[in-house]
Amino acid sequence: MTPQPPENRDKDAGRWSDLGRPPLNATALRRALVRPGSLWTSLDVVPVTGSTNTDLAERSSKDAAEGAVLVAEEQSAGRGRLDRTWSAPPRSGLFFSVYLTPRAPVARWGWLPLLAGVATATALARTAGVDTALKWPNDLLVTVDGAERKAGGILAERTEGGVVVGIGLNVTLTADELPVPTAGSLALAGARTTDRDPLLRAVLRSLEHWYGEWQTADGDPGASGLQAAYAAGCATLGREVRAELPGDTSLTGEAVAIDGDGRLVLATGEGVQQPVGAGDIIHLRATDGNGPARPQ
Repeated sequence: MTPQPPENRDKDAGRWSDLGRPPLNATALRRALVRPGSLWTSLDVVPVTGSTNTDLAERSSKDAAEGAVLVAEEQSAGRGRLDRTWSAPPRSGLFFSVYLTPRAPVARWGWLPLLAGVATATALARTAGVDTALKWPNDLLVTVDGAERKAGGILAERTEGGVVVGIGLNVTLTADELPVPTAGSLALAGARTTDRDPLLRAVLRSLEHWYGEWQTADGDPGASGLQAAYAAGCATLGREVRAELPGDTSLTGEAVAIDGDGRLVLATGEGVQQPVGAGDIIHLRATDGNGPARPQ
């Protein structure tokens, strides 16, 4: 066999430098997912990008068809809600975006990030054996050492022709690699597999299923079963929470329901039920029987 030039050996060494985190098999993923009759029309895996949402939104304005999937082994400028950044070591998670052009009424498109949460949580429970809960509106929670930890997030952004839905999920991050103490990963939650190929296939198939049900019901969250599924998996419901709202205001109360528009309904101390459509939700718990609530 002809010896490889030093520069090629260096590239291969870099590609496989962390054998516990092999690259995704783009060819196998396309073979499994991009098929006649499938929602998924293309699937590309790139080594690194700033943000898959940004890249796919730009592509959608040119020639991307519904069902385009863009996956990055590493994101250098991944974004979450409220302009928060999302970063992780290369090949330590799943960082991808999908392009959708719903035929459901635009007024119901706000359900898409919640739909993506239900799809991801059900896929992870089935494939990784990890009980994944939903924190309204778009966080994915796992339990690590008895405590809730954020292992993933969802960001949906409208484009000229549709919606780009981005999903970020920590898969093999170790405790030393976590960006903040409240973060987690599937590995730390005791996942029975951290092989990203079957995990990505499972999430995309689950997303296709739930999107199809929602589309068939013309975006009706009740008729499609989405509203009930989200409520069943939502860790926010039944909790005392503080909603930090736009305009530097806040509202504290018990989260009692998800309404037909996907809003979180809070029952306040004044006996008023107040829907919250946007804001940062903080789960609270009492320090003791008589003490004030504090973040959890």
